[in-house]
Amino acid sequence: MNPSPRVTLLIDADNVSADVIEQAVQRTMTEYGNIHVRRAYCNTETALKQQALFKRLQVRPMVNISAGKNSTDIAMAVDAMDLVIAERPDVVVLVSSDSDFAPLVIRLREKGCRVCGIGQQGKTGDDTVAIYDSFVDLLHHQPPKAAPAKKRTTRRAKAAPPPPPSVPELPDDVVRILDAVAELTTGNKVELNLAAERLRAAKLLSKSASSPKLFKKHPELFLLTPEKTPNKVQYVGPMRS
Repeated sequence: MNPSPRVTLLIDADNVSADVIEQAVQRTMTEYGNIHVRRAYCNTETALKQQALFKRLQVRPMVNISAGKNSTDIAMAVDAMDLVIAERPDVVVLVSSDSDFAPLVIRLREKGCRVCGIGQQGKTGDDTVAIYDSFVDLLHHQPPKAAPAKKRTTRRAKAAPPPPPSVPELPDDVVRILDAVAELTTGNKVELNLAAERLRAAKLLSKSASSPKLFKKHPELFLLTPEKTPNKVQYVGPMRS
């Protein structure tokens, strides 16, 4: 009987949602029966936010405290090469919709690994899918809404109306972005050039920095279109009162 393959699962946790991360772990377990290495690469904010998820899925968070451009992606790529040399896995599964990992995929394949990709549907371009030995797009499922509370009435008095739904608190950097680019709060698509101009005026973006990278820090709140070469951004998070 052939031994089960050695599988390494590396997750770009700043790029895909928590729901997709959970689906990716379950799908990989179903396909290969085991996962020898489970790591998620993210910034400090994501690590704290997803702490319970990582613990439940037995995923080791690799926290990147550097604020440099693509620093988390670089940390994941360097770690991937180290793991391939030290652990010699048969399969490496990369969970990310980012096309920047193309050189890494090619290098891992040269080391004799089968490289499979898992991305989030709606964020993955055709050029990203093509570089992997196999690729699966997973649909992000929104959490179910709680059923509305039933009103209770008595003969003496009517029950108090249910409180208005609470709006989740946004991260401070997202609040600053929305304050700087007021057009985003309408829910309409905004030209990236205009958004970059507003962000630079508010000193949230340097002259040489890329505005898409800033928005990609919160993929659940900002949608960049088109996927391959985005020129517009849309705020898809909860509206502030």
